[in-house]
Amino acid sequence: MNIPTLEEDIPSLNAAQMIEVDRTMMVEYHIVLIQMMENAGHCLATLARERFLNGSPTGKHITVMAGKGGNGGGSLVAARRLHNWGAKVQVLLAQAPKQMTSVAAHQLEILIRMGVEWFAQPILPHSGRRPDLIIDGLVGYSLDGAPHGLVRQLIEWSNTKKSPILALDVPSGVNATTGTVFDSSINASATMCLALPKEGLRATGIDAQVGELYLADIGVPPELYSRLALGFKIRPIFSSADVLRLW
Repeated sequence: MNIPTLEEDIPSLNAAQMIEVDRTMMVEYHIVLIQMMENAGHCLATLARERFLNGSPTGKHITVMAGKGGNGGGSLVAARRLHNWGAKVQVLLAQAPKQMTSVAAHQLEILIRMGVEWFAQPILPHSGRRPDLIIDGLVGYSLDGAPHGLVRQLIEWSNTKKSPILALDVPSGVNATTGTVFDSSINASATMCLALPKEGLRATGIDAQVGELYLADIGVPPELYSRLALGFKIRPIFSSADVLRLW
């Protein structure tokens, strides 16, 4: 798959605006969170396969780090897809399953029923093999303050593995609105934003955290943006592909 580049300049969203996009999707369009999550996870798995796994996940070792909310749920959908495509997937949770939101916990339950290996304890698994890819689904645009606890441990662990890291929406440890990089932050090889780019990822000096930037279609109707108090007029930018490269 040749991932096309979006040549035109498009607007960015801050965290508050993305919250309103999500709310409008669910309340006014009745496009529910689990639908958006499925779209995000499918796009993430597709980008992982085409950009980092030479077009075939079969036999590749992939570690998926998942937080408790929508970002974690999207990464768990990607874990399911990659497992179905023949990858050897290992899931590292940043919390106990009972602390996850209901939709993210639902995605985990599917993986458990499929027999995918997962861990949810403070002691990280030790393995002599370096993952072929690490997927970061720890914290999305809702980050508020520096990562701590097991989220921080997982960030630091992943950065030491020298594996390519694919971040979902925002690299964990980066503020989606301001671009502030906290002491513990993912150094991503690539980041896949959802719907529209996040404003903070355009900040200067965060190339090491963001890496290559991609944009994925989660099913937002283009006219939604003009209905909000944003003044955005977005054409159907995903007419050629579900995932586009921005830079």
